[in-house]
Amino acid sequence: MSIEVGSKVQGKVTGITNFGAFVELPDGKTGLVHISEVADNYVKDINEHLKVGDEVEVKVMNVEADGKIGLSIRKAKPQAERPERPERPARPRRDNRSNDRNERHQPKENFEQKMARFLKDSDERLATLKRATESKRGGRGARRG
Repeated sequence: MSIEVGSKVQGKVTGITNFGAFVELPDGKTGLVHISEVADNYVKDINEHLKVGDEVEVKVMNVEADGKIGLSIRKAKPQAERPERPERPARPRRDNRSNDRNERHQPKENFEQKMARFLKDSDERLATLKRATESKRGGRGARRG
């Protein structure tokens, strides 16, 4: 019997490490169930879920060219047995440029008002930038020595 990716097979746990469990498959080959593939919830200690000698149903996730076999106990369970993951609540999207506090207290602007505000902000930023670069370069009558 050849091991095919996606197939479910029975196996026997032959060894447990801190990163997973080794499972002997029916044809004598051994595969690894990574600790993240043991259960649907977070597994801190694999020994709380598996013991050497346990019979487990595993799903073949991958077969590497060098013969390593990746297995999953979690994905071998039927979909109905797997607990539903709660959906995340939808968060309101925020525009990076705006601040909710400002939007609540300001009336809606038309295009001309927005453009005037943008030009004013832009001129202020340019003036600040110009002052900073001129002072570094020694501009505006600074002594050259």
